[in-house]
Parts: sequence; structure tokens; C-alpha cells
Amino acid sequence: MSDAWTGFLSALMFALATLAPIINPPGAAPIFLSLTSGASEATRSKLAGRIARNSCLLLLTAMALGSYVLMFFGLSLATIRIAGGLLVIATAWHLLQAEHGTELKLVIAPEPSLEPLASRSFYPMTFPVTVGPGSIAVAITLGAGVRLDLTTLPIGALGAVVGIMVVSGSIYFCFRFASRLLRVIGGQGTVVLLRLSAFILLAIGVQILCDGVVERFAAPASR
Repeated sequence: MSDAWTGFLSALMFALATLAPIINPPGAAPIFLSLTSGASEATRSKLAGRIARNSCLLLLTAMALGSYVLMFFGLSLATIRIAGGLLVIATAWHLLQAEHGTELKLVIAPEPSLEPLASRSFYPMTFPVTVGPGSIAVAITLGAGVRLDLTTLPIGALGAVVGIMVVSGSIYFCFRFASRLLRVIGGQGTVVLLRLSAFILLAIGVQILCDGVVERFAAPASR
């Protein structure tokens, strides 16, 4: 029993230590605010729940089936990083462009209904803003690592699943109460934070793209 408990805790802590810093729910909260500008607290609460649920399902699917899907289509993690990096760059660039000249949008924009925002709850709010290619690559790695040791498969898988659920819960918590940030730092401070977050997201996208390009084209030369 002690070995099983140790395996569970090891898988749980590994999932948290690898996924939480990459997803960074507190850092993604300002982006969520920007994408839902003008929405009511009730609408943001429902969207936060959908994004957390989508993130959990996406990570669990990547952990369970990701490596098989990549093998089926003949794709590599480097290719996924390149495509995901481009998506992150496009999303961040859109946010930066939208913020210029519309700095008061958070305050004066009419309240959107849930339906138009719900159509964006998966793309781009869940992927690639919240769960990006780096997170998916980590989830695929988690699944591959769990399958390596068949003797600890049930316990390791359970620990990884619980870790993903904890991270998804933190996504909901940070997004659900993201608007509290607006009242704490004020309108101007929120605009500055949104611009900074969008720029950081752009830098992350460039880094993911560069990592994918290096991995994709440097691997054959190293053989």
C-alpha cells in the first residue's frame, strides 16, 4: 500500500509541477478579462466553468490518446509546437492590436450575451490561450510515462488525472474571480496589465515556435 501511495503522490506532484507553471492560470486571467470585455459576472462565471472543463478534457485526451494520434498521422511533437506557436502568436497579436485605440473597451463596451462568447470558449479561450501546445506536449509525456511502467499504471494514471483536475480547478478559480483584479488595480492599471500579458503571450508563442523549429530541423543533423 505504501508503494501505491508513493506512486500516486509522485504522479500527482509531477503533473502539478509540469502543468501548473506552463498553464499559469493567474497569468492567463488578464487575457480572459480582455477576451470577455464587457461581460457580466454571471457570464464570466459560466465561461470560466466551460474553459476549465474544456481544459480538463483536452489535457486528459492528450494524456490518454495523444501519442497514438501523433503516430497515426505521422506527426511529431515539434510539428505540434510549430503549429501551436503560430496560433499563440496570432491570438496575442490580435489582443495587442485590439487594445490599441480601444483602451476604454473594458469599461464602455456593451455587455455581450453568453452565446457569442460561448462559441469562443474552446478557441481561442481554451486553446491556445489557456492550454497551449506546451501543455499538450506535457500531457502526452505524462501519458507516455504512465504507460512505461505497467505495474503502476492504475495508480500512476490516477495521480496524473487528479493533478490535471487540480490544475483545471485553479483555472476556474482564477478566471471566475479575474474581474476582482479590475476593482483592485483600477481601469488604467488593468489596461497596462492586459498589454503586458498580451506581450508575454506573444513572447511565449515565439518561444514555442522557435523550440519547434529547432527541434524539427536540428534533429536530423544531430544523428
